[in-house]
Amino acid sequence: MRDRVLLSAGRNNAAEAVALAVEKDLGIEVMAFAFPDVLDGDWQTTLAEYKRLLAPVPGKITLHGPFMDMASGSPDPRINAVSTARYRAAIHIAAELGAPQIVLHANFIGSLHNDFYRQGWHQRNLDFWPPLISYAYERGVRLLIENMWEFDPTIIADLLEAIDHPNFRACLDVGHAHIFGAPRFSWDDWLRVMAPWVDEFHMNNNNGILDEHHGFDWSEGVLDYHALLPGIRAACPMADLVMEMDRVSDMRASLHYFRLSQTASDSRPADRLTG
Repeated sequence: MRDRVLLSAGRNNAAEAVALAVEKDLGIEVMAFAFPDVLDGDWQTTLAEYKRLLAPVPGKITLHGPFMDMASGSPDPRINAVSTARYRAAIHIAAELGAPQIVLHANFIGSLHNDFYRQGWHQRNLDFWPPLISYAYERGVRLLIENMWEFDPTIIADLLEAIDHPNFRACLDVGHAHIFGAPRFSWDDWLRVMAPWVDEFHMNNNNGILDEHHGFDWSEGVLDYHALLPGIRAACPMADLVMEMDRVSDMRASLHYFRLSQTASDSRPADRLTG
């Protein structure tokens, strides 16, 4: 089966990422509308520019939503109001771009391991997300919750299971799980726990300490995607695989890890004519 590969288009390399996507028949995840200065600026002009830029992309278009300082399910209703407004704006933009999904961070404070914080966070998020899920559903957009500082995969999985909505799914970031996950949880644990909800993976390499977005073959990288990809394909065969790397050259150099050609098993035989 052909891998569903997308390239992460940053604010400074979007045209280059689109050119590679067109060349290799790939999709694009747009990062521009994750940033507050874009959302508070002339976003309509930026949206029109991206519509023109993305027009030739042969693959899927997705969106990464706002994440900086967002706090879903905050105890402070004013903070919740700001987060909701940011997310609604990004969901609207995703719909305008024809993006069927948008990635948003869970924003659990990973340094807090207290049971009372986790229980409170869970309950507040049960209240926070349903109105946004409905808003997105009406616009044909799925919300994908991405792990960042969460140390335990069940933090997000428990929330997804409790809300149980087809438009509330997961983006599993491989690098984040490795850096911020507690040592007692292996990558296999993250994949097993999250797999029922995962529609997308974020992929890059790092040194095991800093959340840097390098190519798979980076000399200081600790993640072996030759070993990781078979399990990912087996657990989530229909998931989008987003190369979230800072440089398009790293994305190009990492493409050899993926199955980009249609295999014989993917091809449906033509019906035979009978006379």
